[in-house]
Amino acid sequence: MNNKNAPFPYWIIILLITLAIAYFIRHDVFTPYEVQGKSMYPTLYGGEILIVNKWIYQFDEVEFGEIIVFHMHEPGKKSKDFIKRVIGLPGDHIIIQAGKLIRNGELLQEDYINEPMNNDRPVDITIPKEKLFVLGDNRNNSKDSREIGLVDLHDVVGRVEVIIYPWERMRCLSDDDGAN
Repeated sequence: MNNKNAPFPYWIIILLITLAIAYFIRHDVFTPYEVQGKSMYPTLYGGEILIVNKWIYQFDEVEFGEIIVFHMHEPGKKSKDFIKRVIGLPGDHIIIQAGKLIRNGELLQEDYINEPMNNDRPVDITIPKEKLFVLGDNRNNSKDSREIGLVDLHDVVGRVEVIIYPWERMRCLSDDDGAN
C-alpha cells in the first residue's frame, strides 16, 4: 500500500537541521580543550576542561591579557595547541629584566601569577605586525614566547572563555582573568 498523500515527516528535517547546527557550533564556534601541564597555573590547572571561542577574532582583535589557544609549529613535529596569556601585541615593546615584566615602559602588576620570574631569559623586543608575545602564568615552568618565539596571529585558534570542569572551578575567564 503506497500512499502518496501521507504527510511527510517534517520532524526528520528539523532533526537533521538541529544536528547540523549543533555540529557546526561544536566544531567551528565553541570548542572544548583540556589543559595539559602546569604552565598556566594558578589560573588554569592541568586536566581542566575549557570552552574556547573560535569565532571571536573574526569580529574583534586580540587584546592584552586574554588567554588564547594557538597552534605551535615545530620543525619535523606535528602541530600542538598551546594555551597562554597575551602579553605583547603588535607594536608593543616588551622588556623582561631582573624578573620584572615591562610593557611599553610600564611595569606590569600581575596578580594572576604565583611567583616572580627567574631572570634566566631576559627579553627586549618590539612586537612586529601580525605577531603576539605570550607567557604562561607559571612563568618559571612555561614554554612560551621566551623559548618558542612570537606567535603568528593566523595561528590563534581562539580565546578561552570558560572553565567548565571540574565543577567547583567553573567560571568565566574572559571577564575575570586578572589582566586588566
